[in-house]
Amino acid sequence: MAKHNGKLVAQNKKANHDYFIEETFEAGIVLQGTEIKSIRAGKVNLRDSFATVKQGEVYINNMHISPYEQGNRYNHEPTRARKLLLHRKQIDRLIGETQQAGYALVPIKVYIKNGFAKVLIGLGKGKKKFDKREDLKQKQAKRDMERALKDR
Repeated sequence: MAKHNGKLVAQNKKANHDYFIEETFEAGIVLQGTEIKSIRAGKVNLRDSFATVKQGEVYINNMHISPYEQGNRYNHEPTRARKLLLHRKQIDRLIGETQQAGYALVPIKVYIKNGFAKVLIGLGKGKKKFDKREDLKQKQAKRDMERALKDR
């Protein structure tokens, strides 16, 4: 399980709600032009994004990076597919895992680490509707217990 220790820029809060995240990987992002300036400004949205493996390379799709305000003609397309930088062994493992039914690569967080933009992607298995309801019940029960202990 990879942990990030950089400045958090964006987080996909629906990832843990919609998927059982079994393993996480830290990947660099291949950016162009003014994209890093927009990321540092926090103009990133991971809501509908997903990662795919094509021809032995991993790409993140639908990650919205807003155009940089002072970028004029050097700006980028906001939702283009961006290549992720991973080790060959990690990519080979992801290829094998994602070919199994029900598994997907889900971007969880985008952060800045040592001046570089990184994305934390998780290997997730989709939750069924009853799993989501069960998680909400457990979360509510935990919240109620903490509230009761606090009131003592």
